[in-house]
Amino acid sequence: MNYATVKKTDVANGVGVRVSLFVSGCTHRCKGCFNSEAWDFAYGAPFTAEVEQDILAALAPKYIAGLSLLGGEPMEPSNQRALLPFVERVHALYPDKTIWCYSGYTYDVDLAKGGRAHTECTDRLLQRIDVLVDGEFVEAKKDLTLRFRGSSNQRIIDMNQTRKAGKIVLWNDAN
Repeated sequence: MNYATVKKTDVANGVGVRVSLFVSGCTHRCKGCFNSEAWDFAYGAPFTAEVEQDILAALAPKYIAGLSLLGGEPMEPSNQRALLPFVERVHALYPDKTIWCYSGYTYDVDLAKGGRAHTECTDRLLQRIDVLVDGEFVEAKKDLTLRFRGSSNQRIIDMNQTRKAGKIVLWNDAN
């Protein structure tokens, strides 16, 4: 897997100050995408052990709330396979930090068993994600007033509450 960039102090892609990893590769190709250069799976640089260590070190300070995964598309099947071991390391080292993931794939259709983006590691990866922002960016539904998403069709799913309830529970600031 390649990655486009790492932001070590990001306040736009989840609650608090976060480390954000923008992976390369996306087959959605949403019209009006803010990061279209990252559609190419070969864009950027290889996601190496050194890059992983750098991100893990950036997550260490107490003021860092967690990790955000963006793209490109983190839930592209090949990216899932590369991200799973890393996300499991993040969770093991920093169990109190949250992991947010932004995906154009929908949780209950595309990422569900039998869905077009479901792989042998999707369920394990989703188990480590605290908040999933799902749904393709739709330019006609773009709304700059929305928090943590670009278009009104996108959902912010509280994955911990969703797992407990057995149905989708949307995230809100009170959670």
